[in-house]
Amino acid sequence: MKLLFDNITISGKVAVGKNTLLNNLKPNLLPLGWKFRSSGQIVRDYLNENVLPNASLAPDELHHKIDERVHQLLKGEKNWVIEAWLSGFLARDLKNTLRVLLTCHEKQLQIDRVANRDNVSIEKAKQHIKSREEDNMKTFQRLYGDYNFWDPKFYQLIIDTYSSGQVETTQKVLTALGYKNDRLF
Repeated sequence: MKLLFDNITISGKVAVGKNTLLNNLKPNLLPLGWKFRSSGQIVRDYLNENVLPNASLAPDELHHKIDERVHQLLKGEKNWVIEAWLSGFLARDLKNTLRVLLTCHEKQLQIDRVANRDNVSIEKAKQHIKSREEDNMKTFQRLYGDYNFWDPKFYQLIIDTYSSGQVETTQKVLTALGYKNDRLF
């Protein structure tokens, strides 16, 4: 099957559905030889191994190594789906990469997702989102400069997961990719 893009990035902030989309694409793309990677998981593994509470405490060189590896995978290889906050921004110069930005315009839904996913109170979920977004923005701006990393100009497909459910979101990405199959996970 000839597809319109060689690779896919999935970007967005906390609890917008990045991992859900990554997992929902697998049943359709794995049989075609696609590979899947969450660079956030690489960072989390490093943080756990080194007993660091958040990514802002990871050394800059780790961020740069991960980001460079993601860029090289997308530039030099095919059939990758990479999920990370900034994967689309990092691939902004790669024309053969479908850059997907997930948003959620209803903050309460993000809070509910975190509370349910992490089994924490609504108040803890609010604090977690606020702290993680602030810490990550400081880190990203220190590493890359004063960008709006989720500016629509960096992405070909923007999906608000408040109004688009899991199946619909997955279908939008597969359609943009040029994937044609009646079976959807």
